[in-house]
Amino acid sequence: MSHAMDSRLLDFTPEVRAALDQGRAVVALESTIITHGMPHPQNVATAREVEAVVRENGAVPATIAIIAGRIKIGLTDDELDWLGTASDVMKLSRADLPYAIAVKRHGATTVAATMICAHLAGIQVFATGGIGGVHQGVETTMDISADLDELARTPVAVVCAGAKAILDLPRTLEYLETRGVPVVGYGTAEFPAFWSRTSGLPAPIRLDSPDEVAALIHTKEALGLTGGVLIANPVPEAAQISVDEMKSFIDQAVAEASRRGITGKAVTPFLLSFLFESTEGRSLATNIALVKNNAALAARLATSLATPERV
Repeated sequence: MSHAMDSRLLDFTPEVRAALDQGRAVVALESTIITHGMPHPQNVATAREVEAVVRENGAVPATIAIIAGRIKIGLTDDELDWLGTASDVMKLSRADLPYAIAVKRHGATTVAATMICAHLAGIQVFATGGIGGVHQGVETTMDISADLDELARTPVAVVCAGAKAILDLPRTLEYLETRGVPVVGYGTAEFPAFWSRTSGLPAPIRLDSPDEVAALIHTKEALGLTGGVLIANPVPEAAQISVDEMKSFIDQAVAEASRRGITGKAVTPFLLSFLFESTEGRSLATNIALVKNNAALAARLATSLATPERV
């Protein structure tokens, strides 16, 4: 595999570099969950636990971030510790990723930016918590996450627990369908709603094993179709918050964000913080559980993809 961008933009940890050179399974992990998604010290502890889950399931973790304008494919222990408490770290998506690199800023990668960097590095699978999507009130705000268009253009498989339930889930699924993104319900016929296993919305595709998902990805590539695949993996049942209970908390959070005039990239961090307070920490515990669950599945999928195809 060619890594033409390595010397100019990307820095690999030796572990990740060796795994890629040897064709072994690697899983990309985002860094926004560290800088904008969880408080310290849970953010650093969770990041390390998620990396451990990837290793336990047979793959090498590659947490991605921008440090002083360099794309880090895998973080050292010191870099991860620093990122957990760093200030002035940008939240990067496609639009501002080149700016951060050009002016040597620090940045945490969202789903979209992580997909871009993972693809540059030659990584096929990415585990996250939940993707962004179409926001409530899109009729007036036109607020649609860049994650959705990235899924339509960048060939990385994204394992998540669905889209964040603070979003307009029916419109998010409709947008993904319009952009030609395969959406897989993993072991479920219903699209999960992040903190909850169910949303009331059917999953467009159901698959029940990493090998089946790998076969879909290989077939998509063989057809010459661009873009990624979204694998929606429900949160473990013991960790979920029921969809009805969560809806009441989300309604309160969205109303408060509107009252305060919070818009754009500030919306999701505010809503997550509000939900943490209103659920007395349960939303964070569920978030941690689902990220680990997704990391385990992503590692098994990456292992399937790294296995030579059987004819």
